[in-house]
Order: sequence, then structure tokens, then C-alpha cells
Amino acid sequence: MYPTTFMPPQGKAPHTGSWYAASAGAIPDHPALKGYVRADVAIIGAGYTGLSAARSLARRGLKVAVLEANKVGWGASGRNGGQIHPGQRMGPDWIAAHMGEQAARDLLALAEEARLFQRQLIAEHAIDCDLREGLIHTIHKKRWVADERKHLDHQAEKWGLRHQFLSREETATRVGTPVYHAGTYDPDGGQLHPLKFALGLARAATEAGATIFENSRVLEIVHGSRPVLRTQAGEVQADTVILAGNGYLGGLDPETDARVMPLNNFILATEPLDRRLIPGEEAVSDTRFVVYYWHQTPDLRLVFGGGETFSPHFPADIAGFVRKHLRNVYPELVTAPVSHAWGGTLGITFNRMPYVRRPRPNVWVAAGYSGQGVMMAPFAGHILAEAIAGTLGRFDQFAAIPTPPFPGGAALRWPTLVAAMSWFKILDLL
Repeated sequence: MYPTTFMPPQGKAPHTGSWYAASAGAIPDHPALKGYVRADVAIIGAGYTGLSAARSLARRGLKVAVLEANKVGWGASGRNGGQIHPGQRMGPDWIAAHMGEQAARDLLALAEEARLFQRQLIAEHAIDCDLREGLIHTIHKKRWVADERKHLDHQAEKWGLRHQFLSREETATRVGTPVYHAGTYDPDGGQLHPLKFALGLARAATEAGATIFENSRVLEIVHGSRPVLRTQAGEVQADTVILAGNGYLGGLDPETDARVMPLNNFILATEPLDRRLIPGEEAVSDTRFVVYYWHQTPDLRLVFGGGETFSPHFPADIAGFVRKHLRNVYPELVTAPVSHAWGGTLGITFNRMPYVRRPRPNVWVAAGYSGQGVMMAPFAGHILAEAIAGTLGRFDQFAAIPTPPFPGGAALRWPTLVAAMSWFKILDLL
């Protein structure tokens, strides 16, 4: 039986089980909301989207209150694989087929803006987040190699996307395993420490004048000309609300629930290894539908993500759950000591494109990044701020992306997704 309203695993302990939390240094505390607060803009969620929006809005002189159910970066923003994937989640050919060629070029340009915006944030605010450049995408099926080479040529000729093809031998050398048949290299991709990045965004937002309230879960939104956000100990009344909880919104907005599905993904970190598996220090992912992704940390730990579940509950043994997938890539590491193992909840959409909308005149939402949020979410928060301030151009381009509800809406999205994902997992195995 699958729940109509998904409530991801909750908890009071910040970033439980995460190597990122263990290596982030001192994590500042923000007060819980108590009593009544009046704001120009109230934001639900202190992840990349909400913090970036808060920074941009506060810089414009608006009074901004951010309500976070747990701690800054407690959700996907502080737990993800840290990978920076340039471009949109679906390729330009897909976008052109659904929206037209000009829209595809416009959205590619916006994705490049998102990449540069992230680098600008890191540089301007001196965010020490272990940024590394380069992304290797490995091909796990031999019969896909020829098509991938043709696709790379097409991408370069039509769309100006120039990724380097890697032979099987080159791929094996660059990722430290012979199991892949080929790969591609994207110099514009990369990786970072996701929690350090989130904490840096929070610092930038508060320095701009925004107020963050932690341990302040929003229980209800009372809509009206000036919406009210109610928590257990207080309420915020604002002219405008931003829904920035992604996979953790938990039933606060039916429109978003119908289009953004929470999905759990899991990661482990080994103890430091005796060698660098990836000489160039790039991030790596592969072509599985249920994707594997990994990188090595500065102290030579392997941070490896793989495996998804469709239940509100995490596996009892997360390390063992991920080890089964690690074995497929680095069989010699299956007995390597694991220092940390954790899970998190991301938001995906039916077509894997972001859901950026204004469901009510004074309510805005950006969610459903479908694995692309490290790069796209901070920019989405910024363009929501632009739109609220009256500049709608880039918001309108994102809002035009078709993001249909899951078949059956929130009530049937679970069985629909489970059936689809199970089918693709079987194909990955075959």
C-alpha cells in the first residue's frame, strides 16, 4: 500500500549518518520560530532553492523569513552526491521535440547561466566547498557505444555541446575500473561538498538580511491576500510565499504533490583508500536508469551513490544496500571499511524536467530537479526572486516547460512510478 501523501523520514538530529556533516566543520544554529512574524516573503525550506531565493530577495531590500523543518541543508541539499551536471535534465533534442528548437536553445542558455551563477556564488561569498571540475559519464552497455559516438557528433554539430569521447581503455584509466565499455568527458561538469555549499548559501542569505528559522516545520498554509504559514510555535504572515521544500513538502500543496514525486537514494563513504582511483579527481556517473554516481574526496574516501527505494522507510542496513551496487563497479572494494552511510529524498517529475510555477497569484514554487538540483536549484531560487521583484522573463521560460502530473495525480503516482522504475531496474540488470 503506497501513501497518497508521502512524508519522508524525519528526525531531530542534523544530517544523521552523513559524511558531509562529519566533515563540514562547525554548523551554525538558527533559532526556532516563536510567536508572530511579519515578512514580505516567507520561504519554506532552507535548501539550495530557498537559500538562494532568500539571498537575492534580501539584497533587493525585502524582509525575508525562511522556515526550515530541521536544519539548514538537512534535506537533499546537504545529502546529495554533490555532482554538477551541466545542461537541462533532458537533452536539447527532447526539448525541441516538445517545445520547439528556439525553446531548446533558450533553455540551454539558461542552463549555462545556472552553471556560471553557481560559480559566481562560490567565488563572491568565498564558499569553501571542495569544488572540483570535470564530469565523466560512463557507458555500461556495449551496444550503446556506437550510438553514443553518433550522439556526441550530433550534439556538437547542432547544439554546440562539445564533450570528449573516451575509449574503453581511456575510461578504465580515468575511473579506475575496467567494467565500462566507453565514456564521455564534460569539462563543464564537476562536484562539490553539498552541505558546505548549503551552509555557505545560508551565510550569504543572512548577511544580506534574511532571517532563517530552524526546527520550524510548516504545518499549514492559510491562503489569502496575505498567506499565513503556521508552525507548532508560531506563524509568519507574508505577502508572498515560496515553496522550496522539493521532495520534503509533505502535502502542503496539492498542485506540487501531483507533479513532484519524492524518491529515496542512498550513499556510502569508505574509509580513506590507499590510492586515488580517479587520477583527474572528476565526478563520475553512468548510463543506468537507476544511476550510479561517485567521486573521491580530498582524503581519498570513495563517496558512492546507488540504489533507490519507493517506500517512506530507509533500509535498515544502508551500507549493505549500497555495497550491492558498489560491487558492480569496484568489486575489490566490496569489503572496504565504510565510515558513513546515509540516505536522502529528492524530488522527480514525470518527464524529469524542473517544475517552476506560480500555482496561486502570491505563491511560487521551484522543485522536481530530478537529480540536477546541485546546479539548477540555486539558479531557480534566484529567478523566483527576480520574478517576485517583477522581472518575469527567465521565470516564464522555465514555467513554459511541460511538467504534467503523474498519471492519477498524487493518489496513484506511487504505484505508477514503482512499476516504471522496477521495469527500468530490470533492464539495467540485463
